Amino acid sequence: MKKLNVGMIGGGFMGKAHALAYAGMPMFFWPAPVVPHRHTVVDVTDELAKDAAARLGFEHYSSDWRKVVEDPEIDIIDIVTPNDSHAEIAIAAAKAGKHIISEKPLARNAAEAKTMLDAVKEAGVKHMVAFNYRRTPAVALAKKYIEEGKLGKILNFRGTYLQDWSADPNSPLSWRFQKDRAGSGALGDIGTHVIDFARYLVGEISDVNAVAKTWIGERPIQSGGLDKLGTVKADVDVPKAAVDVDDEFMTMVKFENGAVGSIEATRNAWGRNNFLTFEIHGEKGSLVFNYERRDELQVCFSDDPADSRGFRTVYTGPAHPYGEGLWPIPALGIGYGETKIIETYDFMKSIAEDTSVSPDFEDGYQIAVISDAILESA
Repeated sequence: MKKLNVGMIGGGFMGKAHALAYAGMPMFFWPAPVVPHRHTVVDVTDELAKDAAARLGFEHYSSDWRKVVEDPEIDIIDIVTPNDSHAEIAIAAAKAGKHIISEKPLARNAAEAKTMLDAVKEAGVKHMVAFNYRRTPAVALAKKYIEEGKLGKILNFRGTYLQDWSADPNSPLSWRFQKDRAGSGALGDIGTHVIDFARYLVGEISDVNAVAKTWIGERPIQSGGLDKLGTVKADVDVPKAAVDVDDEFMTMVKFENGAVGSIEATRNAWGRNNFLTFEIHGEKGSLVFNYERRDELQVCFSDDPADSRGFRTVYTGPAHPYGEGLWPIPALGIGYGETKIIETYDFMKSIAEDTSVSPDFEDGYQIAVISDAILESA
């Protein structure tokens, strides 16, 4: 069976998720389209890279991503770094003829995303943006129902992504709170997942009308390069620096097909952990999804008997999208790792069969265009 060597740039939180997916994908989807081999991992120092290789199961390590990109043994470049380095790495990888998967958002803004899209188009390599939540079987099932016409014409989409990990003012000033590195705050970090849901399930967004707020104006300066999210609180005497990105945004949207809706995201919602949701209303029914209950899709169809009409729960399992490769009993449990495994499977399949895969850099660029419009509207 063919193997493809992966060079992964970044060994932190997302690096762990991607490494797990490379190891697990052939166990779930066998025979695998190709077997991804964890060849080389890159981190900012040799010491950190060596540690990452040991933790994540990579054969080699490096602190020079450029050498890894140019290594003729590497087939795939996996970008799991802060947003400000995505474009430089992706463009270099495309010129070197490597297939590329990049964590979201694709870039800090639409102009930067366009340079990446142009590079992969010119090189003719496979490319994917890692919006893994759409690979949740319940979300793919919602897409199936919509494509089958079970909802009829879509009227409305409501999407949210609510978290509380940065609601504490003593959460450190990671790169996610710095515009020059992240591009935006809650919008790029989590809101883009909702925009991806909206485009995937309903269609292209044509208009936005938004508000955005920064609730915590300064945060303790973080020591070290590790992105600690909200898990570590700073000492009260640590110097602080300004936050220059959005903590929260909400926007009304119009779709090209006539549907309307709303999207909101915040990292300052106490009590919300990973509350990623959508509710879709059509002329013939409705769907509701909550990632915190990711084995479930709530459905209601207009042709249900009148005496039993109302939302009921479909528990995803072997009969549903990707079910053949997952667990043999419905509701046995889909986790974050499985969504990454499915994402890896789809990407490897697109390489093996020379087919397109979505979301790709074109989708990443379109999401960046919408994100820019939201910030301009706010």
